[in-house]
Amino acid sequence: MFKVALIGLDGQTVPTWVSDTFEKEGIEFIAQQCTSREMLAQVAGDADVVWVLGSHQSLYAENLDVIPKCGAIIRTGSGTDNVPVKEATARGILVANTPDALTDAVSDHAIGLLFSVIRTIPVQDRAMRSGTWDRHVAKNRWHLHGQTLGLIGFGRIAQAVARKLRGFQLHFIAYDPYVSAAVMAEQNVQAATLDHVLQQADFVSVHCPLTPETHYLIDERALRQMKPHAVLINTSRGAVIDESALIRALTDGWIAAAGLDVLEQEPPRPDNPLLKLDNIVLTPHIAAYSDEYFNEAWRLSVETAIALSRGQFPRSYVNHDVKPKWGLV
Repeated sequence: MFKVALIGLDGQTVPTWVSDTFEKEGIEFIAQQCTSREMLAQVAGDADVVWVLGSHQSLYAENLDVIPKCGAIIRTGSGTDNVPVKEATARGILVANTPDALTDAVSDHAIGLLFSVIRTIPVQDRAMRSGTWDRHVAKNRWHLHGQTLGLIGFGRIAQAVARKLRGFQLHFIAYDPYVSAAVMAEQNVQAATLDHVLQQADFVSVHCPLTPETHYLIDERALRQMKPHAVLINTSRGAVIDESALIRALTDGWIAAAGLDVLEQEPPRPDNPLLKLDNIVLTPHIAAYSDEYFNEAWRLSVETAIALSRGQFPRSYVNHDVKPKWGLV
């Protein structure tokens, strides 16, 4: 019998319909939070699919040997930085994800952070709650029309951001070495180098996955290229940005402001300097959450597992160079 093992629950409870659906499909299903190599071997050692919800648990490369039957890993959500993609690929293990579950919510949140920053909404709100009615407590230093939005990464979420902001008369440029200029042009977005995006954009929104190549992609050199009035938005992963360099950039005026849903360390240390700055808006890695997210995340994950059980490629997977140990069509 085909077996699916959910080994990282991310604090959630499995909906009853999930187990019922797998049972109707003739799929054995087990769900148990695995906190050690031994538990992983016990729960998923004979599993065809190993499933991890969210980003709060990592499936480490050194543990792949205890799941020898595994032919696919499902990572619910978009980012797969907590999955050893390279090592899985070498073993013929396909790594699937469910980005469609969160595209709308994350793109909305990125736009929300941008608006919160450029309209100084949190600063004004805090001032009013403290008893201060002062229209000059924080100057609105930005406008949208005619400005340039730079997108770093041009996958589903970045494309949704561009589509949703099109009515604000912005000029869009994007850097993504894996997306052609023709695809960008179809969406009225100009392809550019990373340096060009950083130098020309008034607002920069980061949407690339965290990989060895993108770790600290936005470092001191990158931040110093940006305009002094520029705003940096990040809803991808904290380690795409060198946080110590960003702190200096915000403190010394290399850039004007930032909006972050993700940090290098989550939750942050109480003495993290970012928590003390007024020119930054922070949220606790909740961009994906909405009233739709959890149902969609479960549904798409289950559909992915069922497709794999039927010998089909899932709708989304990240290691396209993999040679699956199963024959998939």
